[in-house]
Amino acid sequence: MGIDGVNISEDVRKYAAAQNLSEEEALKKGMEEKSAEFVKQGAEVYTKA
Repeated sequence: MGIDGVNISEDVRKYAAAQNLSEEEALKKGMEEKSAEFVKQGAEVYTKA
């Protein structure tokens, strides 16, 4: 894992602690939130700049 992977792991741990969740639960919740955000923004993989 590079430095980015380390930073992501640390971010997940902080998010989990702030939300009072396990790391696994935090990952699931985070993915659900990002999925909803993606759909809300139009569910386009490529957007015009």
